[in-house]
Amino acid sequence: MPRTLPHSLLIAGITLAIFSVALAMRQPEAPPAPELKASPAPEAIGPRYWKGNLHTHSLWSDGDDYPDMIADWYASHGYNFLTLSEHNVIAEGERWIDGMSAPLRKLATEKYRKRFGPSWVEERDEKGKTMVRLKPLREFRTLFDTPNKFVMIQGEEVTHAFKKQPLHMNAINLRDVLKPIEGQDMPESLRVNLRQIADQQKKAGWPGLTFLNHPNYKWGQTAEEIIPVEELRFFEVYNGHPAVANEGDATHASTERIWDIILAVRLGKLQLPMIYGVATDDAHYYHQIGIGKPNPGRGWVMVRAARLSPENIVRSMTAGDYYCSSGATLSDITQTVEELKLTIATEPGTTYKTEFIATLQGTSTDSKPVTDAEDKPLPVTQLYSDDIGKVVATSTDAKPSYKFTGKELYVRARVTSSKPHPNPYAKGDTEMAWTQPVQPKK
Repeated sequence: MPRTLPHSLLIAGITLAIFSVALAMRQPEAPPAPELKASPAPEAIGPRYWKGNLHTHSLWSDGDDYPDMIADWYASHGYNFLTLSEHNVIAEGERWIDGMSAPLRKLATEKYRKRFGPSWVEERDEKGKTMVRLKPLREFRTLFDTPNKFVMIQGEEVTHAFKKQPLHMNAINLRDVLKPIEGQDMPESLRVNLRQIADQQKKAGWPGLTFLNHPNYKWGQTAEEIIPVEELRFFEVYNGHPAVANEGDATHASTERIWDIILAVRLGKLQLPMIYGVATDDAHYYHQIGIGKPNPGRGWVMVRAARLSPENIVRSMTAGDYYCSSGATLSDITQTVEELKLTIATEPGTTYKTEFIATLQGTSTDSKPVTDAEDKPLPVTQLYSDDIGKVVATSTDAKPSYKFTGKELYVRARVTSSKPHPNPYAKGDTEMAWTQPVQPKK
């Protein structure tokens, strides 16, 4: 006869089976949801002034150092933003260069290895040459971009020549590389390139700006060629490259004189927009330092904005809320209905002279050509009244001010300190600052 289990064991077995099935069907408990914490709102730490250079070159074009080394120099020297403005190039894509053949290239590569190490510096051998990879902007910027401390802004120096006259413009906050276009004359060449830059930035959906570089470089542009170009709102009044002739010469106007002529004719005769000045390094050399070399650290802009970003920098500059410097620092610039006021960040043992420069309403904008020994007109900025861009007040105070008379087309200020520039553009240079022109408020 078959053996049967005792009743108690049979019940226990059935209970265990039911429990096992229930356990198998039971879903594992989900882990408790993490407690979500909202990210803090971005803090506005301004408005304050941010220091930046918008004109610099690397080995991506005709500079003599690696782009990440250059960014490192500016980030470690108190700058907040930087544009590498290569000639008709944006730092993107795959590119390798010979890193050791020429003495200066070898020096640059050795410094590069020492600063960043072999894990960052990429090298390969090609037919016995040591080739080094140039990092694109989107790769090396990861080392430097820091919220409200430092940011890289993409740009390009759109480089062209009209009948051997150089035409260089820096497009700031650009998305894609642009090829220069030639117009029928210099003003038209300026216009068509400004328009194609503006079109790209409109399609990209972010703000940008464009400025004319060094108009006195090889005497590229006269005031008369710049005046009618309504689209042009910025130009370099100071450039640290020794070949750009900021000061002009016996027959060529200085860049400051060109600025005042443009402002007087635009505002007093043509009712065209204001043009603002820009100061830059235009640095190319980072291993040969001194007068006669295009070095970093000579000129920059100080832009007032609540936060540090390409968009905020562009918007503030478009509004004229910035000043130019080659070393002198302004703590504040204030315009009221009655006056223009400056506060200079003074240094012990340094004196300061502030000149308020203006052109008054009704000043003649008539001009006559500069002529040669045979009385033939020269292709240079023409001669205008001395009342254009005249000094209307001077101060040696730390808080200089100018009271509007209501007759000014515009007023701007130039601050000259007694402190020698540590790496001057020319022998005897001292540190300076230039405010943007303003019109008296009504």
